[in-house]
Amino acid sequence: MKIDFKKNNDGLVPAIIQDSETKNILMLGYMNEEAYQKTLDTKKVTFFSRTKQRLWTKGEESGNFLNLIDLKIDCDNDTFLIQAKPVGPTCHKGDDTCWAENNLSTYGFLSTLEKTIKERKENASSETSYVASLFEKGINKIAQKVGEEAVETVIEAKDNNDDLFLNESADLLFHYLILLQAKGYTLNDIVQVLKNRTRK
Repeated sequence: MKIDFKKNNDGLVPAIIQDSETKNILMLGYMNEEAYQKTLDTKKVTFFSRTKQRLWTKGEESGNFLNLIDLKIDCDNDTFLIQAKPVGPTCHKGDDTCWAENNLSTYGFLSTLEKTIKERKENASSETSYVASLFEKGINKIAQKVGEEAVETVIEAKDNNDDLFLNESADLLFHYLILLQAKGYTLNDIVQVLKNRTRK
């Protein structure tokens, strides 16, 4: 890994810090060659502080360390992408990130769909929303729909019509997300259970 510390006159290279698990961006700092080496040696992300004019290990006073998981350099050899596991909030103001965002796992479109289901549950009229009408009918009806979609998915899995199988799979996942909301849970709760199983 050839890092161009001399590209800028101050010898500093930007370091983008990304949560290794959620993939959210936590902060931006700067490293000189000494900070880079200390990060590798200690596995604690260390920067060069431009205000203090010295090396600064994130968390050295607060205990909110950034434990190094992986380090990459960009195509121009002048920017780091560091994946780290944060211990506590990253921002000095107490926020998860330096952009005052919660450092939660998200799943792209599935998280958007989950949010829409929650909004339908809380706000939409059952006369205009299929999701709201299911919530109005209660947990038994929602669970029944999941069972029906599961059976239909299994039936299509035994056939050779990929389009029908994928559509039934989508219906199953959609209704399962509704069931999670009805029980007061989210995808993150299920992911956590699966993570706990892998640690055993």
